[in-house]
Amino acid sequence: MNIILLISDLMIPLTIVGIVAYGLFKRAPVYDSFLSGAMEGAKITFNIFPTLVGLMVAVGVLRASGTLDFIAAALAPATRLLGFPEDALPLTLMRLVSSSAATGLQLDIYATHGPDSFIGRFVSVMMSSTETVFYTFSVYFLHIGIRKTRYTLFGALFANLVSIVASLLITILVFGR
Repeated sequence: MNIILLISDLMIPLTIVGIVAYGLFKRAPVYDSFLSGAMEGAKITFNIFPTLVGLMVAVGVLRASGTLDFIAAALAPATRLLGFPEDALPLTLMRLVSSSAATGLQLDIYATHGPDSFIGRFVSVMMSSTETVFYTFSVYFLHIGIRKTRYTLFGALFANLVSIVASLLITILVFGR
């Protein structure tokens, strides 16, 4: 176990050293390339900033207005029937929009039920298996200028649903109820 922790601790520094060493070996202008990439990243961030602000406002409105709780309450009978943890429903919905808001809800679940409870384990597996579909969709598609998304949204939502169901099944199989 200690060797795995050591490898984990050294992975990022070794990757950085490896990239710099490779660049120097190839006689590439490593620092100039870094500055060029950083400048491009700053331009992209500036271009997507309005979208990020809009998403943050939408997340705040969903949470503060009670809309998220209303949707979760409306879906609760179906989730109970399927054996889905009711308290995980707001997190599942928020995960589609914002990872940081979903992480806040995950921490609330940990505080209420504990990280080693069934629901704590389930949301841990789910958070690592799903994606912030609407965030990714709006930010990346906006940046590269895609307007006709065709079936992308449906495919992403379907993949997320499959990931949620798989997370529940894996949690039940590995940890039991």
